[in-house]
Amino acid sequence: MFSPSYYRRCQCKGPLKDKEGNPVLDADGAPKIGDIGLTCPKLGKGHGTWYLYFEAEPGEGGKRARVRRGGFAKLDDAKKKAKELYDAVTAGTDVLSDEKCGDYFLRWIQAKKSLARTTRHGYEEHINLYLLPHLGHIKRRDLKVRHLDKMYDAIEKENAERILHRLRVDQLQKDRDQAHRAWVKAAGKKEERRAARRAFLDANAALREGKRGLRKITSAATMHRLNDTLSSALSWGIKREQAFARNWAKLVELPPVTRPKPLVWTPERIEHWKRTGEKPGPVMVWTPELTGQFLDFVKGDWLYELWHSFIFLGPRRGEMAALPWTEVSTDALWLRISHQIVEVAYELYGEAPKADSVRTLSLSLESGDNLVSFRTKQDQKRQEWADAYVESGRVWTQENGEALHPDWISRRFTRLVELSGLPPVRLHDLRHLAATLSLLAGTDIKVVQEKLGHSSRQITSDTYTSVLPEMMRAEAESIMAVVPRDVPFNVHTPFEVPEAAWQNDIAVFFAHGARQSGGAWAVGAQTQPDSDLLGLITLASQGQDNAANAAVKWIRDHCTAHELELVRVENFNDQYSEKQRADFSLTRFTIARSESPDRGGWALPMGLPPAATRTARRTPNGGRKAA
Repeated sequence: MFSPSYYRRCQCKGPLKDKEGNPVLDADGAPKIGDIGLTCPKLGKGHGTWYLYFEAEPGEGGKRARVRRGGFAKLDDAKKKAKELYDAVTAGTDVLSDEKCGDYFLRWIQAKKSLARTTRHGYEEHINLYLLPHLGHIKRRDLKVRHLDKMYDAIEKENAERILHRLRVDQLQKDRDQAHRAWVKAAGKKEERRAARRAFLDANAALREGKRGLRKITSAATMHRLNDTLSSALSWGIKREQAFARNWAKLVELPPVTRPKPLVWTPERIEHWKRTGEKPGPVMVWTPELTGQFLDFVKGDWLYELWHSFIFLGPRRGEMAALPWTEVSTDALWLRISHQIVEVAYELYGEAPKADSVRTLSLSLESGDNLVSFRTKQDQKRQEWADAYVESGRVWTQENGEALHPDWISRRFTRLVELSGLPPVRLHDLRHLAATLSLLAGTDIKVVQEKLGHSSRQITSDTYTSVLPEMMRAEAESIMAVVPRDVPFNVHTPFEVPEAAWQNDIAVFFAHGARQSGGAWAVGAQTQPDSDLLGLITLASQGQDNAANAAVKWIRDHCTAHELELVRVENFNDQYSEKQRADFSLTRFTIARSESPDRGGWALPMGLPPAATRTARRTPNGGRKAA
């Protein structure tokens, strides 16, 4: 039964008395002075504070459990706190523990046995850099959301100081560089050069001194990750031992985090980068043309096949660094991602990737041939290095067989991009590129999700896909097919697609419109500019858009009448100059027919075709093997 007791006491000191009211004397016979608390004659209204206590359920072995709290200015405050404590005790919370939050966080991280190595390293950094300094001294039972708010306020205050420090360092860097340029310009002038050299040395020493204590700014994203770490720790304590009344981390309001949107290196952005050296954004993606230029540039690099794999398969660098030959089939054209190398403080550790990241990737013919080619190069280096060759069993290695460090892969890629003169992208940006190229090729986003090893298609869509100009143009061009317009026209020559125009049941042709004398338009369909007309219509309406809309309706009606599918409509009117747009229009159509060969005319296949359709590929021993 809940029956708390309340009493007043103060911090006054005076002569102590025993239970009979007699003075308590020290060894010298003088009255002993101490805390008279409950017996202070001044206790009453306006003097002293309220305390509470109540008996909780006995602990192990019947040990008495008395809950005490004090320091309340009003009796109502003490009663409110007593009810709060009683509810917490009833829910199973240990309100008697004097454990500090710092001790709890260390106990929590030691108990988490199943954490991945990189995850544990991140948690430990958060504990050591933030949680222990800001929350470690607070008793676990007293932790509230206000303590978390104070921690984040302190972090933002530190950020302001670090920003100022970084600005001072930037200025010192500029001063040092300017002093160095002055020293170089003073060549041949003995006295002036001596003074310039001394100025440079002083500026360099000032820069070194200014960099002391320079720390990285804690970004909003880092604060969110820190809060996730704290939330995980509190949730663990609530589930296991009711260590906290609530998960206070879930009540914290943090600055919003805006995920950087991948941007494509368009000609305008490239021009700006060449002029200023500034990247438009932290995450950049090459166009297909730039990608081809890079692959052509690195064709002679030892790891050309690796860069090719990054671009077209989109793996993580740790997955490529750990890939063994036992998980690759160049005949069946697949490789399996089941290992990864993680880096913690530049030390390498092998571990299994997350469950969603374990996947099998299908290889194109070119990718399969690349792997065969790289294995051949490895065999040649194995013979050259002889006993000094390192047998790592990995697919991607140095020329002496040593496994690749993930950070070295990133640095090597960055250097190759610099040498190529292409606009800069990071190695990790190639995952964005792989996803974008797949979508440009018409691959379903679910397939792209499995290719990249994500747990949901939402992550793939939000994080690793950017929109290439080609995709934007295709969307803009195809919108006419979605909203057809009823433009009157006369059929001069009926439309008909000759059999020679069909390629694998797909036909592509153009509808070219031109203004005639008197303002009328004529629109003719052709497979090539100099080919015969497939059909011709005329219309009295004026305007480039009307000509294009009439062409769409003409071809749509034809497809409906002949059970064909209008796959794509692309409007190229914007390719004409302003003066030409009044007189010409151009639209490209892609149509498909659903007819397919009937099985009745075929005998069931009993063996392989008489000739292989794939080019033979080189085997590791240098021979040729049919695919």
